[in-house]
Amino acid sequence: MKKVNLAIIGIGRIGIIHLKNIIRNFPGANVLAVADVNFSKDDFTKEYPGIIFSANAEEIISLPAVEAVIICTPTSSHAELIEKAIQYGKHIFCEKPVDLSLERTALLVKKVAAAGLKLMLGFNRRFDPDFMEANKNIRSGRIGELQVVKITSRDPGLPPLDYIKHSGGLFMDMAIHDFDMARYMMGKEVVEVYAKGLVLVDEKVGEAGDIDTALTTLVFEDGTYAVIDNSRKAVYGYDQRIEVFGSNGMIQVKNNLHNSNVVFDSDGIHQALPLDFFMDRYACSYLNEMKYFIDALLTNAALPVSGADGLMATYIAVAAKKSMIEKRPVLISEIML
Repeated sequence: MKKVNLAIIGIGRIGIIHLKNIIRNFPGANVLAVADVNFSKDDFTKEYPGIIFSANAEEIISLPAVEAVIICTPTSSHAELIEKAIQYGKHIFCEKPVDLSLERTALLVKKVAAAGLKLMLGFNRRFDPDFMEANKNIRSGRIGELQVVKITSRDPGLPPLDYIKHSGGLFMDMAIHDFDMARYMMGKEVVEVYAKGLVLVDEKVGEAGDIDTALTTLVFEDGTYAVIDNSRKAVYGYDQRIEVFGSNGMIQVKNNLHNSNVVFDSDGIHQALPLDFFMDRYACSYLNEMKYFIDALLTNAALPVSGADGLMATYIAVAAKKSMIEKRPVLISEIML
């Protein structure tokens, strides 16, 4: 059986999930090597004998037998590692975003294409089973001509303030997933963005130069809309809902709960809270996205999320921040390179 040799760069909480998913679920892939500057080599090789380990990412990327790299390091290192992968002719899976700089993102996407390499971005929400089913129904025409998509995306709590300071901001770090989902669901391109942002959860977020609450309206090329609301803190759990409205009906995707029991009694109707951690909510998504990446490597199929998709989501994120700061709608054409 043909196998593709992979290297994973960074085995923090996302990288370790990809590592375990590949080992357990994909016989067509082999994790040949891993690089991480913070992990103990002795601890790693004890748990995963036979996998090459190094603290030096380039040493791993440059291995002749490695065919593709999976980049799971902090955002600030993504661009440099993508450059190395291009240099050594390796296909790339990279967690979003490519870079906080729009110019560097656009340049790298062009370089990957020019080198004839594959680049898939980790917009894992596209691969959630319920969202995929919604997209399938939309593409089949079941709800007719699409008119409005509403996306609610709220985290259970603030990430560490040090993370917020280096994340690129709510639009680039958090809402970028929702910008990608809006394009994915509607199947159209965004031409205009209008965003408002507030600090309502913790004043320290504002002191760090960011917001924790946002409302963004996207206008698509045919004049239809997306409305996205974001918050860094929902006290009841991880709030992830989508509603797509069309001329022939509507599709809703509700929250995943801790269990599906609904209790009816004299005090009311009761059910469990939503899941409270993104790693639990999107466990299937991480598995599915890696399946698509590995299948594309094995069969030379087109990737379901390309570097161009990542660039478009980045354009929207940059436009949203500009809109919030300048208090006006911003055309995507104003910032496109």
